[in-house]
Amino acid sequence: MEGDGEVASNGGPEQAGTSDPAAGIAPGRVRIDQYGLDLGPWLHLAEERSRLARPSFAHISVAPQGATLGAEVSGVDLGAELPDEVIAEIRRALLDYKVLVFRDQPITPAQHVGFARRFGDLEIHPFITGNAEHPELVRFEKGVDTGGFENGWHHDVTWREVPSMGAILHAIQVPATGGDTLFCDMGAAYDGLDGDTKEHIAGLFAIHDFMLAFAHQVPDGKQEEFRARYPEARHPVVCTHPETGRKLIFVNCYFTSHIDGMDTDEGVELIKHLAGQAKVVEYQFRVRWAPDTVVFWDNRSVQHYAASDYYPDVRIMERASIVGTRPA
Repeated sequence: MEGDGEVASNGGPEQAGTSDPAAGIAPGRVRIDQYGLDLGPWLHLAEERSRLARPSFAHISVAPQGATLGAEVSGVDLGAELPDEVIAEIRRALLDYKVLVFRDQPITPAQHVGFARRFGDLEIHPFITGNAEHPELVRFEKGVDTGGFENGWHHDVTWREVPSMGAILHAIQVPATGGDTLFCDMGAAYDGLDGDTKEHIAGLFAIHDFMLAFAHQVPDGKQEEFRARYPEARHPVVCTHPETGRKLIFVNCYFTSHIDGMDTDEGVELIKHLAGQAKVVEYQFRVRWAPDTVVFWDNRSVQHYAASDYYPDVRIMERASIVGTRPA
């Protein structure tokens, strides 16, 4: 009858394959060449995901959230003078989970700075306004007159010779909907690259320049002065985490201007390809903010993206950034 499917010899509908289109295809991924689209499980995440599923801490409670990054931490008051052993466990959790979320933490600016200083010296950002009493706290105050333009994947301040080790962000006022922050595990992103790409980028260096994102904030006639103060920084395209030893993609489209010694167009395409790995959903963890949520992320391990989908509502955050070490 017209419209009926093909009939197999046993009288049932003929099947083209198994119920799972990826069954029997190693390593479990299928490519649609027409669109350059790869489908299927990212099998290289399994080992890290399994390791992180079994947290073991004596002084804090850790609940894993994402596959290879993200955990909610409870049983700790960030406004208190925390014992050294608690700080040590928070540091260990940060190295493991890369992004830590603390809920219901009504900390003052002074307490925010005090907690952040337990992990190192703090930066003062030259292009973003700080808290009036605590210049170490960058204040992001968005609303009708000031929109958020942090909605691109980036590590913070890679234009510095010594970028941030980590950042601690406190939600002061958030919209009822929208304004989430997404994080991407750049170690998982590196591990997911094919062997030829890994070989190609080994030993390459990229140039990072604050002017890509902040040129519009430099006063007229002050370009040379700011360039002298913040010269271009040269960092490896693939960095090794100084504490975990893990290899990480360390380029982004906010601050990376070009690949040192490479043809400009070729370098731009390579940066776009590598930075684009942050778009893989399986490498991501998303934070839904509430007032007095505090998030601590390892700026070496992850890139982040602040969704700018809440205009004209108000979103006010304050961030303390901890000085790191020179990428290597």
